Amino acid sequence: MAEKPQKSKKPAWVIDKERARRTAAAETVWLFGLHAVRDALANPRREKLRLVVTRNALDRLGPLPAELTPEIIDARVFDRTVPLSPESVHQGAALEVRPLKWDSLADLALSGPGRPLLVALDRVTDPHNVGAILRSAEVFGARAVIAPARHSAPETGALAKTASGALERQPYLRIVNLADALIELQSMGYVVLGLDGTGTETLPQALAELSGRPICLVLGAEGPGLRERTRETCDRILRIPFAADFGSLNVSNAAAVALYAASQS
Repeated sequence: MAEKPQKSKKPAWVIDKERARRTAAAETVWLFGLHAVRDALANPRREKLRLVVTRNALDRLGPLPAELTPEIIDARVFDRTVPLSPESVHQGAALEVRPLKWDSLADLALSGPGRPLLVALDRVTDPHNVGAILRSAEVFGARAVIAPARHSAPETGALAKTASGALERQPYLRIVNLADALIELQSMGYVVLGLDGTGTETLPQALAELSGRPICLVLGAEGPGLRERTRETCDRILRIPFAADFGSLNVSNAAAVALYAASQS
């Protein structure tokens, strides 16, 4: 009797990739706070799963999508019903959603709305900092904020609340490898500018020479700063000039200053 052919085993990397895809498909995020929830409800790109609200919060949210039926609960049991951290300022509104899906880096960099201006974050893990950076990126017309999938702040309720609605409109693209993404941007004509207090050039000096060029601003985490490979990949390392020798700006403030300067160049 002929033996049945054995099924070939999938390589480990294929199995890991499929497992990661299934995990991502099952992942959900709880957004909270009236502003963040209202903006997510109004976003047609956002897949909405479950809305939990108090009666008072429901009255303040305004019209809801026809396909979403709210669960109205007493404010006294809200914290026991929704899986939020105790310090979350939810204002009686929480929305379970799927993470947003954005276009590819190439699509956003080459044909995204606004001027060709991007922000790249190297190991910025604080959701409050990332939320504030997304807000500044939207205000100053950046096409996207990019960050490595590992060692960066994921899409969370805290990030969305700090972003004050910007998370629903400002692309936040988490990529596999930051240095490789920067090299890809350079191949598209972007000038990659790393911000670091050790830079010998100042940001205004460099921007004056680069008027009209596509720009990617790269910022590192407070303390560690840019990783070595990230620094080596940048075209130039710049500093924001200070009026006094007092230390440094935090990363979200530095991003706001740099974005404003780049938007005016």
